[in-house]
Amino acid sequence: MSNQKELLSQLKIDRNERASGANGGRAGLVVAGIVAVLLIGGGAAWWTMGGGSGPEDRPVTVDTAASRQNDDRASLQDTRLEDVSAGDVAGPRVMQAREPSAASQGDDRILNASGYITARRIATVSAEITGLIKSVLIEEGMGVSQGQVLARLDDAIARADYNLANARVVQARTEVDRIAATLSEAERDLARATELRKNDFATEARVTQAQADLAALKAQLANAEASVDVARYEADRLKERLDDHTIRAPFDGVVTVKAAQPGEIVSPVSAGGGFTRTGICTIVDMTSLEIEVDVNEAFIGRVFEGQTVLANLDAYPSWDVPAEVIAIIPTANRDKATVRVRIAIGVRDDRILPDMGVKVAFLRANS
Repeated sequence: MSNQKELLSQLKIDRNERASGANGGRAGLVVAGIVAVLLIGGGAAWWTMGGGSGPEDRPVTVDTAASRQNDDRASLQDTRLEDVSAGDVAGPRVMQAREPSAASQGDDRILNASGYITARRIATVSAEITGLIKSVLIEEGMGVSQGQVLARLDDAIARADYNLANARVVQARTEVDRIAATLSEAERDLARATELRKNDFATEARVTQAQADLAALKAQLANAEASVDVARYEADRLKERLDDHTIRAPFDGVVTVKAAQPGEIVSPVSAGGGFTRTGICTIVDMTSLEIEVDVNEAFIGRVFEGQTVLANLDAYPSWDVPAEVIAIIPTANRDKATVRVRIAIGVRDDRILPDMGVKVAFLRANS
């Protein structure tokens, strides 16, 4: 019994101890709750930032301006590297003409422009008359000299007319010779009549008649000589008309276009039906090639006659062609706000062809 009482006394809780124990238990619960919240929040953050093991888990990055800029630069660099590694060739870029900078050019270029090769002497050769083409003696690319025969027209009728005119010239000259012979006889007859009149063996009427006959023959002779001139002029005219059936080169050059074939009709004016040729060929004088460019009127003050120019053909961009400004055409294009400039080419080369594209750089004047 005593043991039981001791045990029961030990089980009793003092009120002061119970109060302090209650306060300590509440504090422990609060601390435990805070620890639990921190653990749960940390686990959620760890799961969100990639701690999970699911198949669809992805890392989350913080989107900042610096990171976005770095990512854009990295993606652009990767794209360029991929293009180069794939062997892709970038297409040509069309750039507007602008004023070059001295640092980028490294020379005395002060203005760039583009234009074309043009020929000062170029002609579409045609016939002065309408006729049937009998033969064409040229081909594209053939060099010709001044006066060389390019083509011939059917000249049968023109040749017949010329021959007839020559015959009339011969006839007129024969008539002159006949009248001249008669005139000589009339002069002798007048001399005899005059002598007989002195000895009273002829009348005065006989002498007068001889004088009249002589004057008439002189008039006939003058008329016959004029007829010879008319016949000769007519023959010369018909000869020119006959020569018009032969088309010749007006100057030295190269045939660039062959526009007609034998059997076609050629005419100096268009017939309107589409079956009549207006030209035989086109000839270009290669020694008259030059460059024509359009310069923006805002920069035309930097261009002057005699200015040194560096030209590069589009076909041969690495070939620097020396050139020089010939003239500035004294008028502006209202639509394009440009002024046309003529530039002389300093070299003659078979690679320079009409209508080729060319880029030019106007150089700064040497001080």
